Amino acid sequence: MSETGSNNGGTERAHVSVSGRVQGVAFRDAASRKADQVGVSGWVRNLPDGRVEAVFEGDPEAVREMIAWCESGPSSADVDDVSVERESPEGLSDFEVR
Repeated sequence: MSETGSNNGGTERAHVSVSGRVQGVAFRDAASRKADQVGVSGWVRNLPDGRVEAVFEGDPEAVREMIAWCESGPSSADVDDVSVERESPEGLSDFEVR
């Protein structure tokens, strides 16, 4: 896992890219359930190159929990790499599957 960027106050935003066997394994739905569970906002979507892209925004501990979850994903996934870029929070209020 690689990270760049910095924290901004009490809310963090992480832009995450997950590679491996992560499409067709319910990764987005599982990520949405996990985000609801830990209380982060943002979104998740499939990319044409086979990766999953997500943004997690909220309490720093919850954002870190989502990043850690992405390192394995749902049981049917086979994650090869997770890259994380820190961004300035936008004040997102919900989580959506795109």
